[in-house]
Amino acid sequence: MKKILLLSDTHGYLDDDMLKYIKQVDEVWHAGDIGDISVTDTIKKLKPLRAVYGNIDGGKARAEFPEFNFFEIEGLKVLMTHIGGYPGRYAKNIPTLLKKYHPGLFISGHSHILKVMFDKKYNLLHMNPGAAGKSGFHKLRTLLLFDIDNAKIRNLKVIEWKR
Repeated sequence: MKKILLLSDTHGYLDDDMLKYIKQVDEVWHAGDIGDISVTDTIKKLKPLRAVYGNIDGGKARAEFPEFNFFEIEGLKVLMTHIGGYPGRYAKNIPTLLKKYHPGLFISGHSHILKVMFDKKYNLLHMNPGAAGKSGFHKLRTLLLFDIDNAKIRNLKVIEWKR
């Protein structure tokens, strides 16, 4: 079993509240718009990190992280990108990738809107953790905590703070 913290759209922001949760998990996943590479550098000092770059990220983030990250953990196939849309409204290239990789979990960021939805068409769970940073239109800063155990997602929790 692995404990995961999923966040996105930090836009260069990382605070003690976020660090408290980072210290409690086995891995941190960042779904793009890192904003400042110091955010991911700090996370990597504490926990293993899987990340993708987002549309606001510059050369350093793009050199270190891919646009699409496909991996398997605890028997669960995961596909993560920044601009992915959501079930019924995926970005143009996403259906092709979903057919190619057959993930059980598809993660995207970008919208600053937290969503967790099951996609019957592709038989997967879609997660967007919302925005953990302070830049953007969102009123709440959010992230997701969950466990992966034998290819199943368990104990999903939403963490939120006022912006």
